Amino acid sequence: QVQLVESGGGLVQPGGSLTLSCAASGSIFSIYAMGWYRQAPGKQREMVATITLRDGSTNYADSVKGRFAISRDNAKNTMYLQMNSLKPEDTAVYYCASIGGQGSWGQGTQVTVSL
Repeated sequence: QVQLVESGGGLVQPGGSLTLSCAASGSIFSIYAMGWYRQAPGKQREMVATITLRDGSTNYADSVKGRFAISRDNAKNTMYLQMNSLKPEDTAVYYCASIGGQGSWGQGTQVTVSL
């Protein structure tokens, strides 16, 4: 199984920036891709960004294109989400996910964009 540990969430002002990290351990050989998902109160969980670990190809939700950047450091088994120009509507619990094998979810980290 794959274990995912997230960090970097917190409170940030509108227009600010924040970087989330997700460290993977366990059966990491089975991971094909990783992604960030988020869930705001009263809403369904949505895909924010994904990255294929082999070649670094990425996909983004329309709502975050041009503002967020997903990346990975394969040597560190770590994935990042750089969030810029944050808006209040970005407020959500952000989850790290792995794709491949059983798949796995991180515990979630709260991102709050507010004055």
